[in-house]
Amino acid sequence: MDFGLIMFPTGYAIQPNVLAKEAELRGFESIWFPEHTHIPASRESAWPGGPDLPKEYWSTYDPFVALSFAAQATSTIKLGTGICLVIERDPITLAKEISSIDQLSQGRFMLGIGGGWNAEEMANHGTDFKTRFGRLRETILAMKTIWNNDSAEFHGQYVDFDAIWSFPKPLQKPNPPILMGGDGRSTFDRVTEFCDGWMPIWGRTTNSVNGNNLEEKIENLRSKWTNSERGDSDLDITLFGVPPEGEAVEKALSMGANRVIFATPCAEESVVIPHLDKCAQFIEGY
Repeated sequence: MDFGLIMFPTGYAIQPNVLAKEAELRGFESIWFPEHTHIPASRESAWPGGPDLPKEYWSTYDPFVALSFAAQATSTIKLGTGICLVIERDPITLAKEISSIDQLSQGRFMLGIGGGWNAEEMANHGTDFKTRFGRLRETILAMKTIWNNDSAEFHGQYVDFDAIWSFPKPLQKPNPPILMGGDGRSTFDRVTEFCDGWMPIWGRTTNSVNGNNLEEKIENLRSKWTNSERGDSDLDITLFGVPPEGEAVEKALSMGANRVIFATPCAEESVVIPHLDKCAQFIEGY
């Protein structure tokens, strides 16, 4: 099992390059940064994590800028978005950003994606909440077309462009790993069609949309994956936000997860470094 860290990188917390270097020194496999371009002051959309939205949600650095600093300070740790709101980004520009960071980091980038929860935030980017997953699908498919063709074109309902030239291509072929977040009715369809794995949030996947519990859902996804056109490739199961506790880690392992990601406080070094030390204790045992 691999172990990663997730933190909101902000101006008042440990800086992303320092965090990445300290995580790499402690043997972590990956580091993940989330994304919100802004939070509308209306706060009409309910945050799935509870009634009070933490201020880091409207204070975070751009994930690709933060990951670039992390890449420069390290040599082996993988660099992931957890998650990238692709529905709020131009697909041609995003494809270029991902290709660039994958090349400059020597193939260490992983793309965590999701549909998002804040309808007002999406609307400010011109995205309709009700059609966000259709846009997400076309954005990923369009980027894959750009990454794997010297001359690329795509014609969909939400993404449409004639033939373009766009280089460099990602170092990882055919594309950097793409992990789908969320737990909706069609999540597993998205995973098997255009992703490489599933990245659910620990503790939020207890409803009966895709099964009665997380373990059953993973079994259902594995069965669907095996019976799909992707069945010959490996399925990535990354559990996001697992608490750094022995029982939770053992449970994740028994479920067949190949990676767990520990949540790291958005705080200064004096708080974060001891937390890393605590989390790092698990690496030695696996």
